[in-house]
Amino acid sequence: MSFATLNLEAGFPTVDDARRRLLGEMQSARARGVRVIKVIHGWGSSGEGGKLGAAIRKSLRLRVKEGKASLVLPGERFSSDTNEGRELVQRHPNLRNDRDYNRANPGITLVELAL
Repeated sequence: MSFATLNLEAGFPTVDDARRRLLGEMQSARARGVRVIKVIHGWGSSGEGGKLGAAIRKSLRLRVKEGKASLVLPGERFSSDTNEGRELVQRHPNLRNDRDYNRANPGITLVELAL
């Protein structure tokens, strides 16, 4: 298995709870051989983004700095119109079939786990 989905939005967790769950899932996914996780964090009812999405994206960028992730791709850029979107799908062709590919969904973020 090289791709998994993690719905952090379910159950309306606090930012801290969602962050803990994300870190645990990243560790578990790596152990299972998963290379890419699509993180569903929602966008917020205001239409301007929510606290959860911003915090999760920040946490994922820190994982890149730590060497635990190699790429963080916001859903808005998960597209054949972006270099990083095309390159990610080239490395993981099964992502081409994901329902959010080419949808510019700000409520998701993809993370490619480091080897």
